[in-house]
Amino acid sequence: MTQAPADQQLRERASKVIPNGMYGHQAAPGAAYPQFMRGGRGARIWDVDGNEYVDLMCSYGPVVLGHQHPRVEAAAAEQAARGDCQNGPGPVMVDLAELMVRTVRHADWAIFAKNGTDATTMCVTIARAQTGRSKILVATGAYHGAAPWCTPRLAGTTPEDRANLGYYTYNDLASVQSAAAEAGHDLAGILVSPFKHDAGYDQELVDPGFARGLRALCDATGAALILDDVRCGFRLHLGSSWEPVGVDPDLSAWSKAIANGRALAAVLGNDAFRRGATEIFVTGSFWFSAVPMAAAVATIGTLRDEDAVENMRRMGTRLRDGIVDQARSWDLAVRYTGPPAMPYLTFADDKDHELAGVFAAQALRGGAYLHPRHNWFVSAAMTGDDLALALEATDQAFAAVRKHLGQ
Repeated sequence: MTQAPADQQLRERASKVIPNGMYGHQAAPGAAYPQFMRGGRGARIWDVDGNEYVDLMCSYGPVVLGHQHPRVEAAAAEQAARGDCQNGPGPVMVDLAELMVRTVRHADWAIFAKNGTDATTMCVTIARAQTGRSKILVATGAYHGAAPWCTPRLAGTTPEDRANLGYYTYNDLASVQSAAAEAGHDLAGILVSPFKHDAGYDQELVDPGFARGLRALCDATGAALILDDVRCGFRLHLGSSWEPVGVDPDLSAWSKAIANGRALAAVLGNDAFRRGATEIFVTGSFWFSAVPMAAAVATIGTLRDEDAVENMRRMGTRLRDGIVDQARSWDLAVRYTGPPAMPYLTFADDKDHELAGVFAAQALRGGAYLHPRHNWFVSAAMTGDDLALALEATDQAFAAVRKHLGQ
């Protein structure tokens, strides 16, 4: 009897001991996708059955320098040999805090945690502690984590979990001003993403006037401007993602790319909100682990020394140009949106992401791992050979879409 593929065997085992077999954003985006991965190196990954792909998801963002980057792995191993989870943090915690404060223009202090949800939740809590107010404004459809106050799925939550949220439309300053007026003197903060990257929708870069308007509104009301840099941080700029726009937040949330795949998150803030940060109680059993912090110090240093942000922009631009040319050659109307390092492709008049699903499944078969409903990520490890293989796969994918439309 022929043995089932390793991925199928793992799925069957998982279905018995893990609800739904998998949960959250790591659930495979379609039946064609492997659920379980074996490993990765550079810009390539392998699933448990040994199939190789160019990685255009980068573990949904954390892998910024490429898998198994030697400098990061060496720093993590050196720290692990001394200690990781101990009775108190290692000296590297201070090293990392100093480095992030030097690197990010608006930062005067840092607090570390594990997940992006930790960081956004802490930012909201600090804003409330500092201002003595309750209301937080968020963009409709934006993703800020998986805690009850912000999870995109309402099962198990209560209306009270979101009672102190107000909503605005991204890049629409008038809608923010209206929501702020409704909150009145109870406005504690405005939470915003560096650009609009809602899952399943065309991305939208920030209007600099919108960003400046939020800063002015927070200055006028005493509310905190909170930048959710969890997804974008250190991918668009070696500093806050809004530094090129000329706008500094009061608080910012970080995770994903800051430690090249190690579990770490951070909240950065200015001195105006330092008191609120000292008043709240936050902690976690593994929040002070030294190995991820050592990895973060190495990651940030490597991002700087290897000019990694520019490398991602350059390779992402080449990927974009190649894909847009391919779509044109196949006479397919597409929208390719977002910054080059974090792009997303949609098809015109694509109902329920049907064409995106055909495209992504064929790209996977051709050796490019990308997602039909989530933005992609380009790592600094991508080489010309990686790019060529990815574009060969996407060209096959466009051919599959054209054939599908001809049915």
